[in-house]
Amino acid sequence: MRRAAVATAATAMAVSLAACGSAKESGDKAEASKSDSKGPITVGLLLPENQTARYEKFDKPLIEKKVSELTDGTGKVVYANAKQDATTQNQQVDTMITNKVSVLMIDAVDAKAIKGSVQKAKEAGIPVVAYDRLAEGPIDAYTSFDNEEVGRVQGKALLDELGDKAKSGDIVMMNGAVTDPNAALFKKGAHSALDGKVNIGKEYDTKEWKPDNANANMEGAISALGKNKIIGVYSANDGMAGGIITALKGAGFAKLPPVTGQDAELAGVQRIVNGEQFMSVYKSYPQEAEIGAEMAVALAKGEKLDSIAKDSVDSDSAKGIPTVLVPVVSLTKDNINETVIKDGFYTAGEICTGKFKTACDKIGLK
Repeated sequence: MRRAAVATAATAMAVSLAACGSAKESGDKAEASKSDSKGPITVGLLLPENQTARYEKFDKPLIEKKVSELTDGTGKVVYANAKQDATTQNQQVDTMITNKVSVLMIDAVDAKAIKGSVQKAKEAGIPVVAYDRLAEGPIDAYTSFDNEEVGRVQGKALLDELGDKAKSGDIVMMNGAVTDPNAALFKKGAHSALDGKVNIGKEYDTKEWKPDNANANMEGAISALGKNKIIGVYSANDGMAGGIITALKGAGFAKLPPVTGQDAELAGVQRIVNGEQFMSVYKSYPQEAEIGAEMAVALAKGEKLDSIAKDSVDSDSAKGIPTVLVPVVSLTKDNINETVIKDGFYTAGEICTGKFKTACDKIGLK
């Protein structure tokens, strides 16, 4: 197995970045949208779903911890999870506006559907940080990963693993939900690495990122293409990879083709250890969460963001949004020790339970 490419340079940004001269603009916006400074800072945190393990395990507690640190223990986080329902998320924003939170951090279920709620927050003098996904509307700040690069890393890893067999059969592409703007960037990045170098037999945009939907799509692909024709699967995240692998096993594949993933979920890492999933993309949620919290607290205080955000991006409805993009790492069995274990995401004990212990021993996890 080839060792997949590791950390991508933060400068190789998939989003078109403007000059950091927009930082002054961001400071002016922050001053203009400064919320009521009386009393402790309250950060309204709205996350999109609970199907992906990262949100409850990493993002929420990490943001809570950083907000507490930045406010000497006086600030608090008010949390809501939309469970993949855009209407619910809009109602949650309305509630937080009514309750006069100091600042909002929104990871949008649907980037376009949230636009009206972001506008309401702006009119109420509540700044908004787009967290992980670039929402529409008058956003004050944005942090995420280099999402097009995520797709390129996944596509390149799959291509490298296939080697000279890359055109000997078909690959299946299992993209994320069309309501998630990140999914479009992952897809674009993956195509930039794969197009012309592999045969894409079937491609799907997976409703709500659900593993069950990915499983059904994969069963359809196997039926349409024939299991002997499928040589690899591009899966945009680990949750869907689990559903895909279940379908492959159910179809009786003697040897599983390489399947990609993203998020370094525990179950995904265990599948990588066990040889069922080829790779994932490790993203430093602690770094993203800390940056998001720093932006939120600064905006709540009416402070400028030029010491935090050196770049900016444009959305369809806002220009020069102060931005920090965090680099990503291709995760295979070759670098688990140097990534998720070293960074404290998981211990070897958490990964190497039960049936995974023998496989862990073979690759030297400790």
